[in-house]
Amino acid sequence: MRLISAILVFFLYVADSTGQIDSLKQRNDTLQGRSYLLQNVKRNGVTLPEVEIKEVTVYAHAKFPKKSDFRKYDRLVYNLKKVYPYALIVRNRLAKINEDMNNIKSDKERKNYLKKVEKDVFADYEGDIRDMTITQGRLLIKLIDRETQNTSYMLIKDYHGKLAAAFWQGIARIFGTNLKEEYDPYGDDALIESIILEIDAGRL
Repeated sequence: MRLISAILVFFLYVADSTGQIDSLKQRNDTLQGRSYLLQNVKRNGVTLPEVEIKEVTVYAHAKFPKKSDFRKYDRLVYNLKKVYPYALIVRNRLAKINEDMNNIKSDKERKNYLKKVEKDVFADYEGDIRDMTITQGRLLIKLIDRETQNTSYMLIKDYHGKLAAAFWQGIARIFGTNLKEEYDPYGDDALIESIILEIDAGRL
């Protein structure tokens, strides 16, 4: 089903001339080009240099007792690789939209700005989004919440109003999807989270 995925077009803000989806797939987590200032910290009478490091999450390798389980996992990896770059675009472009909106004073100009954004987005991404499956649309809804800390329902409500949010939520429910669904990396979405971390690290 393609209709439910099409509503997500609203969130895919216009990519600039140098930013394409493929570039987002090249993300890595190296420290090249970065430097850190060591702080002298005194502990138990001894002063030593320290630096704060990022939290590391360790996941065990997935085990698949049945071939069907592996096929499901492999399909999930495939679907996440397809939709994850779009979730990153949403996150990055949402920041740009909010910055631009803060500099627009009148409500009329804001409405015109959003209409232009939406028109450009449809021109650039409608084909890609409409080709997504129901499963991919559901995953994208989850990943939008992961990247923006806002459900798709709340984003539509904030930018298009309650009526638009209610309308699209009704359409989503008809096709078994919920725009209010939240991302739970430590519960139902733990496997998705582990795959995303592997993608970010360049191992998938």
